[in-house]
Amino acid sequence: MTFELIKDLVKLVLIVAFLFVALSVYLGWKQRAWTAFAEKRRFSILMTLVLAIVGIKVSEDVVNRESGPFDVLVLQFIHANVASSLTGLFEAATISGSARVLLPLVISMVVALLCAKRRFEALLITVSVLSGSMTVYVLKAAVGRARPALWDTQWYWGSSFPSGHTLVVAALATATVISANRIWPGSRKFVMSIALVWVFSVGISRLVLGVHWPTDVLAAVCIGMFLPLAIGIVLESLYA
Repeated sequence: MTFELIKDLVKLVLIVAFLFVALSVYLGWKQRAWTAFAEKRRFSILMTLVLAIVGIKVSEDVVNRESGPFDVLVLQFIHANVASSLTGLFEAATISGSARVLLPLVISMVVALLCAKRRFEALLITVSVLSGSMTVYVLKAAVGRARPALWDTQWYWGSSFPSGHTLVVAALATATVISANRIWPGSRKFVMSIALVWVFSVGISRLVLGVHWPTDVLAAVCIGMFLPLAIGIVLESLYA
């Protein structure tokens, strides 16, 4: 299992490196204007490629039913080592990623940004959250993965893959970090720290509550972060 993991990691690194170099060469050959843009957004482009490839790899393992032993082992470990007295805290984390919290939060953020004439940031957050929500619906319907049944849990709508709470929170959190960095560059580290804690809390809460497999959450984080990064790159190229 360790050898397979190392082999997969090496393959992912090589694929990302190849795609990044190929993209850089193509842009340098075809589009001089795009070359300067790509140089400025090198980290964002690299992160987008990494997240896309990892997300595809995890999704492939889920669809091919290759992640079962890993998922069961991790869930059993979490269930055995997280005190039941903390369940309420993780339930609160899950609620923070629910539609009843996210919908008014997103609407408030978008309205505030539009009032401040920050159309790029308002569009980024809106498209990121909407595309994240649609992705959740499509993947749940397409994959149809059964939820864990290792212990008694609360019932949730839909199939297990991917974690909808985690994916949409990751999309909103990433879009917020990008927006904050454009508006207040000095706030980047603080906003990023809050965003990472929020995404991690929601993701781990889905595992502690036993309603998702670990690969559901991992894929959701990758896809949720990928969407605003990719959308941001496209929007910046249009606004440039």
